[in-house]
Amino acid sequence: MTEQHVDDQTLRDELNVFGFSDTEIDTYLAVLEHGETTVRTISDEADVTQRAVYNIAERLEDRDLVTVNGHASPTTIRAFPPEEAIDSLSGRLESITPTLEDRFNATEPQAPEIQIIKSRETAVKRLREGISEAEHEVLVAVPEHTYADIQPELQAAVDRGVLVFLLIGGMEDLDDDTLGLHRSAAVVRAWSESLPFMYAADDEAAMIGHSGVISGTHVDEGAVTVKQDNLAGSIVGLYFGAYWPAATELHVRDPEPLPRRFEWFRHAALEAVLHRRAGVELEADVTTVEGLEISGRVSQIRQAFVQPSTNDYTLETSLYIETAEGEVSIGGPGSFIEEHEGDTVTLRPVDE
Repeated sequence: MTEQHVDDQTLRDELNVFGFSDTEIDTYLAVLEHGETTVRTISDEADVTQRAVYNIAERLEDRDLVTVNGHASPTTIRAFPPEEAIDSLSGRLESITPTLEDRFNATEPQAPEIQIIKSRETAVKRLREGISEAEHEVLVAVPEHTYADIQPELQAAVDRGVLVFLLIGGMEDLDDDTLGLHRSAAVVRAWSESLPFMYAADDEAAMIGHSGVISGTHVDEGAVTVKQDNLAGSIVGLYFGAYWPAATELHVRDPEPLPRRFEWFRHAALEAVLHRRAGVELEADVTTVEGLEISGRVSQIRQAFVQPSTNDYTLETSLYIETAEGEVSIGGPGSFIEEHEGDTVTLRPVDE
């Protein structure tokens, strides 16, 4: 039988199915090309740091794909024959099959939850629920006259540590400080024009609609709620990419005490820039989604949450860390320009 070969992209896609990250794939394929070679060679060919190669090689070794010869000088990495590696992966899948079958409940496939809302009462109810259910972050944009309807939920979210960004539309008097905005969000912006109302919580659930729905003036207009990360992420992009930059900054809270560990990257980036604005130099310990540990002094903060913005392109949010190997860029969920995608970030002041 003739052997079938797949192209490089298909190969990468299939390895992704087994849980390989892009950098793990780059490293593994580089090892396969040589059979056995040094860490430096893999670092050059896979375009990752030598430290990252060591960490990735350990994970590949745990999967019985490579072996690390730490007794050699310099250290070398040797790939197991692909047939043995695939047998090992298949064996692991087979070993957990009975347990997975015991836990499996047959259900109907579920599409992303999308609902159309027509009434003001339902829209306000969903908005309150979305704010109340947020665990890490909530973005809210509402007309000024609707702010009072959700003020208790916003303040409760702030009190339980949720990062809140608030955008008020149709606000004629931008100097009005009677609304208690400082207690309702970490950062508040406003503009005099009307804008769609929306919320997005934890990049998972979101709602967007015509401002007339929430004011009850346009019965023919509607709003849409979604519970799916890609769709919610689009609303986050619209919020920060289109409306937030056009609004006027009304309030920015004070920096919070450090050291502190953040599980939400945008929260860490905001806290970093607030301390930097106060003249505090920072160090960071970052765990990436690949499991790498990166520590060092924070050299740059790219963001557009507060003025002045420091990013080079729309939606760029990243921390640059000075390490022994040089400056490393770290982005948040879905980042693709930065070198690494951050998972957790611990910030602390530099000890002078």
